[in-house]
Amino acid sequence: MKTQIKRLSPHQNGKVIGVLMALSSMIFVIPMMLIFAFAPTPVGPDGQPTAMPMYISLLFPILYLVMGYLMTIIGCALYNFTFKYIGGIEYETIAPDAPNTLL
Repeated sequence: MKTQIKRLSPHQNGKVIGVLMALSSMIFVIPMMLIFAFAPTPVGPDGQPTAMPMYISLLFPILYLVMGYLMTIIGCALYNFTFKYIGGIEYETIAPDAPNTLL
């Protein structure tokens, strides 16, 4: 049976995608913080460190969360608007007790 998705919830989907993006960015942020923690800090001619502080890298998960949330809201709103003109995403479902005819 073919089914169409009529509406996507912008806020709920935005929360889920934003949190997933923030968590997945930690895959890169944590190793980079460890690398920079043990790397020598470059020093400028005045004797002051020239490297960016390590805590700045903690902004990346926050930026990913905010941008993922906003972009998902925009995407869901566009989908909901265009659904009435071009239809929605279609997918097929099968009942769990139905015989498998794909084999």
